[in-house]
Amino acid sequence: MQEEEIISYTELADSRIIEIFKEATIKLPEAERLFSHVLNAQHIWAQRISGLQPLYGVWDIHPKENFESLSADNFKLIRAVLNESALDKIISYSNSRGDQYKNRIDEILFHLFNHSTYHRGQVVTLLKKAGFTPPVTDYIMLKRDHLL
Repeated sequence: MQEEEIISYTELADSRIIEIFKEATIKLPEAERLFSHVLNAQHIWAQRISGLQPLYGVWDIHPKENFESLSADNFKLIRAVLNESALDKIISYSNSRGDQYKNRIDEILFHLFNHSTYHRGQVVTLLKKAGFTPPVTDYIMLKRDHLL
């Protein structure tokens, strides 16, 4: 699978969740907290790869009205990272506690996309409990529908 396809898949799956938040007329604090975390992690990892200081903390909570623009900014940054750096490049970074680590960019991106999928599943569960019909975010189903 090409890197662009996994980026496009994650972007599409996230956008389907964002659409539910845009339509929701009720408060969904736990779902909003978890999806904010997804967006923050994407931002933080892209910034780390770029050697820049993240603008958000891991658990900062964003208004759902900002999810779409935050996501767009994240994927623009993620694509820029891929265009500027080799996947096997090793980068040094520190986590939110200040601990130092080194990983290849492809390892970090694998984590970033896997992390997004994990928490998106939690968000969908919360949305379903709140009465929303969960959007289709399964990779294979989106592929079958020629959306990827």
